[in-house]
Amino acid sequence: MPTLRSGSRQISYVLDGPARGPTFVLVNGLTQYIKIWEPFRAALADRGFRVATFDLLGQGNSDKPSLFIGQDDQVAVLRDLVNELGDQPAFVAGISFGAVIALRYAIAHSDRIAGLVPMSAFAELTPQLLMFGDALRTGLVLGGTGYLQDLLFPMNLSDDYITERLDRLEDAKRKGWLINDLYALQNLMESFLDFKPLTPQLSSISVPTMIMNGEFDFFTPRKLHESLRIHIPNSALIIIQRVYHAFTLEKPVLSADLLARFAEDVLAGRWRGDKKVWIAPEEPGGALIPFPAGYDHLRALPLQLKA
Repeated sequence: MPTLRSGSRQISYVLDGPARGPTFVLVNGLTQYIKIWEPFRAALADRGFRVATFDLLGQGNSDKPSLFIGQDDQVAVLRDLVNELGDQPAFVAGISFGAVIALRYAIAHSDRIAGLVPMSAFAELTPQLLMFGDALRTGLVLGGTGYLQDLLFPMNLSDDYITERLDRLEDAKRKGWLINDLYALQNLMESFLDFKPLTPQLSSISVPTMIMNGEFDFFTPRKLHESLRIHIPNSALIIIQRVYHAFTLEKPVLSADLLARFAEDVLAGRWRGDKKVWIAPEEPGGALIPFPAGYDHLRALPLQLKA
């Protein structure tokens, strides 16, 4: 597994796919690690993309500073990795906290990438999201990594997904706390709660942007994605049906297909970031469905907008 020096710190990353292909850089969520992206690495490499996955500072096999890990440090890691990958077109996609790092990177370095995909993202730390973060930090401090995972699984995943894997959940949780360090996760939580609003800077993101949100995501609900859609000029919002916050775990093949199609459209000059709202298909390769005209996509009920 190759490593990258970012300042004085060492970052662990994995490369898959053709060396000269256009590149996808995938950014972990707060409690994730490289292995989470395995289905994406295979699917995107099969489509001709080079895929870079890495552990953020404080995660997996990357360095775990004992003190506060700032978001600026994570953005610097992403910058150094993109620079390391050379001059091929690069697309950056991030999930949850990783989407924040991707957004901050794009605000500062739009000239270095070909496209951006924020997934389960936010540009504001709303009171509700702040309370979620405080509760998760308290759970981590008092109950440890295992208790944090007990909180996160039902918050992030659908009942159907959990039901199908009940006999494997304990093994999945064990792998998570074995590879992620308790105190490093506490530092990452502090970084999450030390959040500065990004909305005033979103208009500086000039690259094509595909925003993705799970239909039933209550951790970062659609109103948080709406601020991205409104303020990022060359953007569109894709709603993934019947999934929650961690839709990349629930529907990895569909999600990877949407990433590949987005990049292919951008590279072929077909992307139209006209701030429209679309519904993702049920299966990979299906057509995107325009959100019905006259209805409010921020509501769960199909209420018509007033003329």
